[in-house]
Amino acid sequence: MASAGRTAHRLDPVFILVSLQDMTARCNASAVPVLRHGVSIKIPGRGPIVGKQRMDRIRQEAIPMSSVLASVDQRTQLAGHNRLEILMFRLDGPQLYGLNVFKIQEVIQCPELTDVPQSHPVVRGIATLRGRTIPVLDLSMAIGGPRHPDPSKAFVIVTEFNRSIQGFMVDMVDRIVNLNWEQILPPPRTAGRSNYLTAVTEVDGNLVEIIDVEKVLSEVIGMDEEVPEEVIERAREGRSYEPHILVADDSMVARNQIKRTLEALGIPCTLAMDGRRALDILEKWAAEEPEKLETLAMVISDIEMPEMDGYTFTTRVRENPQLADL
Repeated sequence: MASAGRTAHRLDPVFILVSLQDMTARCNASAVPVLRHGVSIKIPGRGPIVGKQRMDRIRQEAIPMSSVLASVDQRTQLAGHNRLEILMFRLDGPQLYGLNVFKIQEVIQCPELTDVPQSHPVVRGIATLRGRTIPVLDLSMAIGGPRHPDPSKAFVIVTEFNRSIQGFMVDMVDRIVNLNWEQILPPPRTAGRSNYLTAVTEVDGNLVEIIDVEKVLSEVIGMDEEVPEEVIERAREGRSYEPHILVADDSMVARNQIKRTLEALGIPCTLAMDGRRALDILEKWAAEEPEKLETLAMVISDIEMPEMDGYTFTTRVRENPQLADL
């Protein structure tokens, strides 16, 4: 609805915080044990991992499934305080990589895999976990590295992205670390547009590269971006002004997917790679181009982003008197 004192065609922008994981799926399988970190790490037939895996740093005690919701709340509270936890692991060699714990369901020793004819080379096979079948992707191959030589000695990180569940084969897992999003930085521009990183950070003097899983999945599995014609027609009907949308997401693949969808609807957008840059854009518009705010129909923000997460971004917007009406 139009606000008092504004032009009649101006709609109050809507903030949408998007987590690419549907956390309700965590509550559907009552038999799934989880750690107090919210992640189950199990090695069938073996005790706790020690030595080079350094898994002594990860608490191994399983807790009842009833506490999964508390675990979800903990993840949300971390995001709300501009914090996150990442699981560090290695692929081929000493380089450390990371994935956000928020997107991880469990870590297991690689189970027996079944080959899938005519599948993507990165898909090493499918595995059955508690009655569901998931693809297992060789993460080293997916980002241009060598094929893992022996899956029986590998580990699988079971994740959920875009409401799809898949496993990523890695050589070894290291530990979980709790970080502030301000410690998570975008990859250097000199890395080029074809790299598979969404962010980098430093832990104990070691560079940790956080992988852009959305890019991996888009290349291996693909994503349907076609917008139905009837949706396009509805979007163009009765439009009294040209809306504009601000999009904040650290994944270049996700940003471009949203951009292409909006372009199909005839809606221009401005892209930002994290919450801090999105806030800078809004503050610049408020100070120098207030007309941009008059046609701003929506702000779409990821929750988990380098430097400033979506919750903190939204809070900062609300605290700015020039932006408080958004």
